[in-house]
Amino acid sequence: MSHWIDKEGRRHVSVMVSGQRAHRRLPEGATARDAKRLDAELRNALGRGRSPSIPNDPPLIDLLASYIDNARVTLRSPETAEYHAQRAAPWAEKYRASEADQCAAHMVKDMLGSYKPATINRSLGTIKAALTLAWRERKIADNYGARIKRIPEHNERHEYPTIKAVHAITAHCGMQAQAAIWMALLTGARRGEVCKIDPSLHVHGNRLDIPSSHTKTLRVRSLPIIAPMRPWLKHFPLTITVDGVKSAFRRARERAGYPTVRFHDLRHACASLLIEAGEDLYAIGEVLGHTQVQTTRRYAHLQLKRKREALDKIGKAVTAKITPESAPEKKKRLAK
Repeated sequence: MSHWIDKEGRRHVSVMVSGQRAHRRLPEGATARDAKRLDAELRNALGRGRSPSIPNDPPLIDLLASYIDNARVTLRSPETAEYHAQRAAPWAEKYRASEADQCAAHMVKDMLGSYKPATINRSLGTIKAALTLAWRERKIADNYGARIKRIPEHNERHEYPTIKAVHAITAHCGMQAQAAIWMALLTGARRGEVCKIDPSLHVHGNRLDIPSSHTKTLRVRSLPIIAPMRPWLKHFPLTITVDGVKSAFRRARERAGYPTVRFHDLRHACASLLIEAGEDLYAIGEVLGHTQVQTTRRYAHLQLKRKREALDKIGKAVTAKITPESAPEKKKRLAK
């Protein structure tokens, strides 16, 4: 029997049975008693040819399975969580909870080049969520998910469709798709939210309520109905489906010469128009339904641009008032 503690304070157990050697590192906080239990498990496992059970350090794949069972009860879209968990499963099968950071590094190495960073981050996020749940349920001694770092996505878009571009795109759509596009631009609502609008349920005088059951944040978002919205509200509820709007928008943007514009960019364009109108980030967050100010700060660069343009006007005005004759350096030279 060989037990020891490394420089990081982690206990190790190494055994040899019938020429087979097994070594395991226990999670942080493991005791000498845990090491003895693991020693027995390793010897038993080697003798029977099965995987040992390490105290407080279950396989990641088991925690993912528990997370999915929980998601089916607590999440609005458990199918999405299950999809991301299944993508991570081949790597989760090879690691234990305490090795979550190693699993994440392995996943990123293998996935980069085949998946977009955002897709990889969703799988990493599922593992983090599974570990957090296990930690709260005291299945593991530490929240190992905190060690997992998401990779940079670098997918922020700083160029949003102009009103001219939206006009060009809608010129190639039917009325139903046009209504969805213009309402998305005027309200900053997501495609799924727009497609669920029903004036008989959600319009109250001059107020439009986007119901919580169809919003990402599960919060009712109330917006004032401005004049340009009213002609399009007549086409609601839409008879076209969410997928129908998606397909119509994709065809129209290509015909209009804007192949890279996404429907979700209309939400960003709404924020851009609000900033051009002089609104602050707080008002923009209220319109878009952001629950955290960090989410709205992605538009701060647009606000800075507006401030620069304003200061440039001041700069030009001041420069125009200062002539070479009135400049202090010129007067000083003339005095000599």
